[in-house]
Amino acid sequence: MEYNNIAYISYMGGGIIFAALTLTFFYLWQQKIVHFSLVIASLISVIWQLVIAAQNHGYPIGLPLLIFLETVRYGSWIIALVASIKFSAGQQLPFQVNFVIHGIWLISLGIIIGLVASNHPLIENTNLLIWNSLILSILGLISVEQLYRNTHKNRLIKLLSVTIGAIFVYDIYVFSYSLIFNIIDQSLWQSRGAVNGLAGLITAIGVLVISNRYPEKTSFAISRPVVFYTTSMTFAGCFLALMAVGGYYVQLYGGSWGTIIQTLVLFTALLAITIVFVSYTARSKLNVWINKNFFSHKYDYRVEWIKLINYLSQPANEEDFHQRAIKAIASIFKSPQGALWLEHNHLFSPASSYNMPLPNNRFVEDINSPFCQTLLEQEWVFSPYSPDNEQLSLLNELLPTWIYEISELWLILPLMTEKKLIGFMTLAQPQHDKSLTWEDLDLLKASGRQVASYLDRHKAAEQLTESKQFDTFNKLTAFIMHDLKNLIAQQALVVENAAKHKDNPAFVEDAIKTIDNSVSRMSNLLRKLQHKGPSEVKNLDLEKILIDVIKKCHDIKPTPSLRLESSDIRVNADPDYLIMTLANIIKNAQEATKNKGFVDITLYKKDGYAIIIVEDNGSGMDEDFIKDRLFKPFDTTKSGKGMGIGVYQTQEFITSLNGSITVNSALGEGTTFKITIPICVI
Repeated sequence: MEYNNIAYISYMGGGIIFAALTLTFFYLWQQKIVHFSLVIASLISVIWQLVIAAQNHGYPIGLPLLIFLETVRYGSWIIALVASIKFSAGQQLPFQVNFVIHGIWLISLGIIIGLVASNHPLIENTNLLIWNSLILSILGLISVEQLYRNTHKNRLIKLLSVTIGAIFVYDIYVFSYSLIFNIIDQSLWQSRGAVNGLAGLITAIGVLVISNRYPEKTSFAISRPVVFYTTSMTFAGCFLALMAVGGYYVQLYGGSWGTIIQTLVLFTALLAITIVFVSYTARSKLNVWINKNFFSHKYDYRVEWIKLINYLSQPANEEDFHQRAIKAIASIFKSPQGALWLEHNHLFSPASSYNMPLPNNRFVEDINSPFCQTLLEQEWVFSPYSPDNEQLSLLNELLPTWIYEISELWLILPLMTEKKLIGFMTLAQPQHDKSLTWEDLDLLKASGRQVASYLDRHKAAEQLTESKQFDTFNKLTAFIMHDLKNLIAQQALVVENAAKHKDNPAFVEDAIKTIDNSVSRMSNLLRKLQHKGPSEVKNLDLEKILIDVIKKCHDIKPTPSLRLESSDIRVNADPDYLIMTLANIIKNAQEATKNKGFVDITLYKKDGYAIIIVEDNGSGMDEDFIKDRLFKPFDTTKSGKGMGIGVYQTQEFITSLNGSITVNSALGEGTTFKITIPICVI
C-alpha cells in the first residue's frame, strides 16, 4: 500500500470519527451539558483532517494553508478548553492566565496570516510548521491541565482531558522528533490521523455513557498547587522542545556519533519528564523550588490561616482536642509527627502525641528551668539539630537532655497566650524542605499563639462547666436541707404532742421512740450534707456491713451474692457513708447486668488490708471511659437517671480511709471493682 493511500485512510477515518464526535457534542450542547465551543473545535478538526486526507489523495493544498489550518485547529481547542473551565466550574481563569494562553496562539495566528498575505518565503519553510505546531501543542497541553485541575471531579471533563491531552502529547512527540531531524517523519505524520480518530472514538463513546447522568457543577480553585502543575507542564513541554533543539545541533555536528547522542538526548528528556510526574519526591522538590523562586512569600497566609481556624473550630466531641491542636500545626508544615506538653503543678508534662512515640514519663520540665524561661521571655523556636553556625542554634545549650531522646525531632514551638506560656509543642522533621526561614518562624509563632488560645479556652470552658455543675449540686443540696428541716420540725412537733397523751403508755412510748429515732437520723443526714462536725467514725464489722448492704439491694435483679473468705475483719469508718458507698457500687453493677446475670461480692483480707471484690458480667466499660470519665464528677452514662457523682464520691471516701479503688472491665464481658481498706485491730 502506498504512503498516500495510508495517510488518506488515516486522516479520512479520523475525520469521519470526529464528524460523529461533533454530532455528539452538538447533542450534549443542546442538553446543556457541554459548552458550544467544543462543537466548533471538533468541527474544525473534521475540516483539518479532511483537507489533509484530500492532499494525500491528489489534491495539493500547499504548505501555507496547512500551517494556517494547524494554527486554527490548535486555537479552537484552546478556546474550547478554557471556555469549558468557566462552563463547568462557574468561574473563569484569572485575567493574566487567560491573557497569556489566548495571547500566544492569537499572535501565532496573526504572524501566519501576515506571512501569507505578504507571500513571505518563510511561509513555505517546513521548520515554521514544526516550530509553530510544537509551541501550540505545548500551549494546548497547558490548557488541558488547567481544565483537569480546576474541574477534575467532573467525569466527562476528566475523559475529555485525557483524550485531548493525549492528542497534544502525540503532537509534541511528532514535532520534537521532527525538529531533531529537521524533517517531518512521514510515518509519524500519517499516524496523526489514526491517533486523532482513536482519541475521538474513545471520547464519543465515553461522553455518551457518562452524560446519562447530568454532570454536576464543579468548584473552581486557582491556587499554588494549580500554578505548580501548570509550571510543571510548561517546563515539561519547553524541556522537550529544548532537547529537540539540542538534538538538532547534535545531528548537524555530532559526526558518526550523532545518531547515538540524539537517541540518548531524547531518552533523557522523556525519562526526566516521567520522573517529574511519577516521583512524589521529585514533584515535592520542584514544588519547593517554585515556592522559593516564583512567589514573593513562601506561604499563602490567607489559605493557611483559614485552614487552621476551620480545623480548630470543629466540634470538640469528635476527637481529643489536644491531638487536634498538634495536627493543626503539623499539617501546615508537613510534619508527620508531633507531641504536646502542658503545664500542671508547675511542671510541663506530655499531654498528647500524634504518631510521636514518648517512651516514658521522664519527659517533664520545671516551669522555671532556663529552657522554659527562654520559651516564655523570647518566644524562641528551638531547632535541636540545626547546624552550629546558624542563628537557630544559638540557645541550644539550654535544651534539656531528654529532648535528644525524641526521634526525628525537628523543632520545639512555644505556645503563648499574651505573656503566659501554657505549654510547648514538638514537631518531627518533614520529608522535604527541612529548612526554617523567617517566614516559617513567623507563621510558627502566630499559629502557636492561636493554638494556645484554643487550648486555654477549652481549659477555661471545662472549669466553668464543672463550676456550674457544682453550683447546681449545691443548690440541689440546699433544697434537700430545706425539706429535711421542715420534716424534722414536723417530727419534733409530733414528739411534743405525743408526750401529752400518756394515757396509753405502751402506744405512746413506742410512737415517741420511733419518731425520736427518725428525728435523730435526719439530723445526722442534715449535718453531713452541711459538712458540719466530724464524721462518726466507728469500728465496724465489715461482714455485718456487707450483709446490711445486700439487704438494701435485694429489690433489684440480679440478686447479689456474698462469699466470705475471711472472718472478723474490722475497719474504722463512718457506717452511713460506708454503706452508701458499697451500695452505690453494687447497684451500679446490678443496673449494668441483665436479670439472668450475676453480681458477686467477695470479702477477704491480705497484708493488713480488707479486700472487697464486686464482680459482674454486665455490659462493661472500655479503657478510655475508665481512664477519662468514670471517676470524673457529673459525667454519667445514665441519661436522665443520675448526676454522675456516685463513683466520684466513692473514690473520695475510700481515699479518705487511706484505701484505694481499682477497676478492670471489658465491653460486653463485665466489670470488677476492687476496694482496699486498711484493717483496724481492736
